[in-house]
Amino acid sequence: MTARPYVLLSCAMSIDGYIDDASTERLLFSNDSDFDRIDAVRAGCDAILVGAATVRRDDPRLLVRSDRRRADRVAHGLPPSPVKVTVTGSGDLDPTARFFTLGDGAKLVYCPRGAVEKTREQVGAVATVVDAGDPVTPEAVLADLAARGVRRLMVEGGGSVHAQFLAAGLADELHLVVAPFFVGDGRAPRFVADGRYPWHPGRRARVVEVRQIGDVVLTRYALSDRCDGRGGG
Repeated sequence: MTARPYVLLSCAMSIDGYIDDASTERLLFSNDSDFDRIDAVRAGCDAILVGAATVRRDDPRLLVRSDRRRADRVAHGLPPSPVKVTVTGSGDLDPTARFFTLGDGAKLVYCPRGAVEKTREQVGAVATVVDAGDPVTPEAVLADLAARGVRRLMVEGGGSVHAQFLAAGLADELHLVVAPFFVGDGRAPRFVADGRYPWHPGRRARVVEVRQIGDVVLTRYALSDRCDGRGGG
């Protein structure tokens, strides 16, 4: 059986644990130096995964931005940017979103069996739609990605997706950036919701690194024995 990909979770949040506010505008937590670090981490991965809600709300590009890093990937026989991956329960995706229109690499959309037809109608012309069973689980997604040759997966959110990987014990490393401000709005989404997670007072995650990057702080946590310590950018 092919080993599941190494899973690296990446998240930025406010001091009070929010990953966005309640407005329709995108709230930025990182600074330019941290965005460059994230770019380096992306360049070292085979695929990047975000939830469909993040595709709809943030319209992310999910591309390696640095010319040098793209060229280095190509020199090693890789596409300029990692494979883009999203998971949807409803198939409600816009084919003109930047997730689909930017970059020449593969785009994969995982959905439950009952939503396959709708998802293919929506984005089948611009992405590969994968029937991931019902319900879609992180285990099923990882198994399919492994079969496609993905060895290192970066999960960039949102909170629901992060919570699923964490609760399933399928995260190897977490990069958590804290921005120096509060959101203070209970309507806004937090990093993860209530749940049962493998790390608790009796099983504490191991801190690999703490680093100040301008006005934000990065903490890297090892969440499994697979943590290789090389994902800090």
